[in-house]
Amino acid sequence: MNDLFVRTATGLVLIVAALLVAFQGGYLLAIVVAGIATAMFYEWTRLVRGWGALWYVGGFLYALLPALSLLWIRERAGIDLLLWVFIVTWSTDIGAYFAGRSFGRRRLAPTISPGKTVEGLYGGVLAATVLGGAWVWGAGLGKALLVCAPIFAAAAQGGDLFESAMKRRA
Repeated sequence: MNDLFVRTATGLVLIVAALLVAFQGGYLLAIVVAGIATAMFYEWTRLVRGWGALWYVGGFLYALLPALSLLWIRERAGIDLLLWVFIVTWSTDIGAYFAGRSFGRRRLAPTISPGKTVEGLYGGVLAATVLGGAWVWGAGLGKALLVCAPIFAAAAQGGDLFESAMKRRA
């Protein structure tokens, strides 16, 4: 089985599961999000073992804030905005992967994450902007989100680099 097939199959299963839970909302979403945040924090604590107490506190916030944000968005702002968040996040990763594989020549941060390319970054930002923008127009969401999509996509790439740097340090 090739790498792309495994990634695609895994991604599709996780996307379907995330969408089902997101549409259900309520306690089911809260329990699943809490479980994911707990797993994130557990993995963080394994990574930063021996780095000091501030790293543990930072990791707690790193897991807690996105979890609370997802729950708040779903329950207060609605499913359309939560789907936009998913679309921007997923299309950033998918766009970066395919653009990097197809056009990637210049390494983005070779000492941190040798596989990431500048072209992948641009592809991820472009995919998030186009697909997130299409969802904004189709769902009738605020036009400010058109500006947010590329910013969030670039921030997501920065987050990936941060996590890679932590893994290298560990």
